[in-house]
Amino acid sequence: MKVGRLVLALVVLLGLYSVSNAQMERGERNLGPGARGENVIYGDLIVTGEAPGAKGTTYEIVLYPKAGNSQPLAKQSVSANGRYRFINLLEGDYDIAVVVENNEITRVRVLLRAPIYKTDIREDITLEWKATGNAPTKSASVSAEDLYKREPANQKLFDKAAEFTDKKKYDESIAILKDLVARDAKDFQAWTELGTVYLLSKKMDDAEKAYEQSTQVRPTFFLALMNLGRLRLMEQKYDPAIMALTRAVEVKPTSADANFYLGEAYLQVKKGSKAVNYLYEALKLDPIGKADAHLRLAALYNGAGLKDKAAAEYVEFLKKKPDYPDKKKLEEYIAQNKK
Repeated sequence: MKVGRLVLALVVLLGLYSVSNAQMERGERNLGPGARGENVIYGDLIVTGEAPGAKGTTYEIVLYPKAGNSQPLAKQSVSANGRYRFINLLEGDYDIAVVVENNEITRVRVLLRAPIYKTDIREDITLEWKATGNAPTKSASVSAEDLYKREPANQKLFDKAAEFTDKKKYDESIAILKDLVARDAKDFQAWTELGTVYLLSKKMDDAEKAYEQSTQVRPTFFLALMNLGRLRLMEQKYDPAIMALTRAVEVKPTSADANFYLGEAYLQVKKGSKAVNYLYEALKLDPIGKADAHLRLAALYNGAGLKDKAAAEYVEFLKKKPDYPDKKKLEEYIAQNKK
């Protein structure tokens, strides 16, 4: 088996937790009393190849808190070209393993970082089956991206910074990461992590500069582009946010988050015609997770005097979010304006 994949060792805010079989099948985590995350990791398991069994196999998708931990947090059974989804997750590092007939054939590292908004992360996994001789063999291939190999001493610094961030000792983490990027200015992952720790410390200007440095070193690093765009959006720097988020969408057009926030940024600069396309794309990519896009579209249509279209967006939103707190207000608007 040949597996190609990014190995990204960043901050993890998790310990080991026991999980019941029923919880694992639902993709839920037992985080202890009152502890509950709001983030989601999901994606499609794309299976290609003509080897026998390629399409008919059942795959087990297993979620782990980080490399080196053997206790899984959750698991799901998925058929070829099916979708997995793990919900209620806290920020941190996760490994997603694909298991076939009790054999792990690939493992994917996912960084879930949501310092500003709750986040849905899409991570598609592609498996290619190949036959060798008369016996079929499985080969898992996942596009390798953003791999950065550090010198052992620098890796120790990176890991130490992660430990301090785990403990919310942000000043100590910042000091180490600054030392690390001084030693190796090309470490775009370290620049991004430095930006995030600055953000957690509410040092917005420093966070923006660190994210910018990461994108200069690696212009296609999606995580830095996404965080930079969202930070600028939060700081009401809308035109610069559009620049970063446009690049994020170019790098990863399947990101519902990137499309959603780019649409939001265009709304803020009153370019509704551009906002519409990205908001609808976000809904196409993640109809439930990005249901709020219906609200943004409704506001846009209402402001343009297209109240029937706004009502239609409210209808779609309530289908997905029937427990919305202001449901009655939306229903009144729908009754008055729906054609």
